[in-house]
Amino acid sequence: MSQQERSLGTAELKQRIGRVGVWTFALGREPASSERAAAAQLEELGYGTLWLGEAPWTKEALVHSALLLEGTRRLVVATGIANIWGRDPTAAWNGANALAEAAGGRFLLGLGVSHAPLVKPRGTEYRSPVEHMRAYLDAMDAVEHDFPVPEAPPRMLAALRRRMLELAAQRSHGAHSYFVPPEHTARARAVLGPDPVLAPEQAFVLDTDPVRARRAAREYMAFYLGLPNYVNNLRELGFGDADFADGGSDALVDTIVVWGEPQTIADRVRAHHDAGADHVCVQPVTATAREQLEHLRAMAPALSGVGLRSRVPRTTAG
Repeated sequence: MSQQERSLGTAELKQRIGRVGVWTFALGREPASSERAAAAQLEELGYGTLWLGEAPWTKEALVHSALLLEGTRRLVVATGIANIWGRDPTAAWNGANALAEAAGGRFLLGLGVSHAPLVKPRGTEYRSPVEHMRAYLDAMDAVEHDFPVPEAPPRMLAALRRRMLELAAQRSHGAHSYFVPPEHTARARAVLGPDPVLAPEQAFVLDTDPVRARRAAREYMAFYLGLPNYVNNLRELGFGDADFADGGSDALVDTIVVWGEPQTIADRVRAHHDAGADHVCVQPVTATAREQLEHLRAMAPALSGVGLRSRVPRTTAG
């Protein structure tokens, strides 16, 4: 039996990750003890999955996941994403399988090709991302283990445009999209077909003042608007040069980052679901991890109407 045959199906994965999760970079800036405490609180609030970003200046993705799996009982921890230029496929797959076995199937391996400006400092040539991902998956599937692997971990691909979305449907459990509106979710679902998992990220600012909210959104968006993969994807959605100038037009800002009251933000999550998303990972745009947790707590009642799980009793992790 192959590794992928030992893995769970997409229907079971959808149930496991839940309808609403959290995406974060900020949490990784905290000490491990603080991170574990925050993850436990997110679990209590009912968020199904915690997605962890990775960049050259962050904690290593698999070690980071292990820290948070250790402090939780029910929460799925997902890499959003583990950069395939940052570790070879054997190391990635062995690490993912070890985490999945130790955590009872609560680890999800999200893989991505990242972006040329982030890969170049590693001394690596950023080339043919779709073909490189295909070869990477081939190498992962050839790995043989000498340790217990009762169920291979699910894997998903970061995907924005057609070719990577098609590869995600063919060679993984589905696609994780970032910096996208519901309109992209509808397009992605059309490419993926009905079965693969589709899990977009949605950034939000919990503020009803348009000036403050858009200022915070532009500060968050500035980094991503410097990365060609995101800009090219937005161009396919109809945005042009004027939208990318001066930190982004109001139309672009409001499309990518939803702001306002909790119900307004929950309505955007619902829009992703209606467009074909199985799971939406929300990301509070805040200055600190502590503020992120506060905003996620404030959002929980509104998100309960779009699939946030019922609160679960806290137990001590062992």
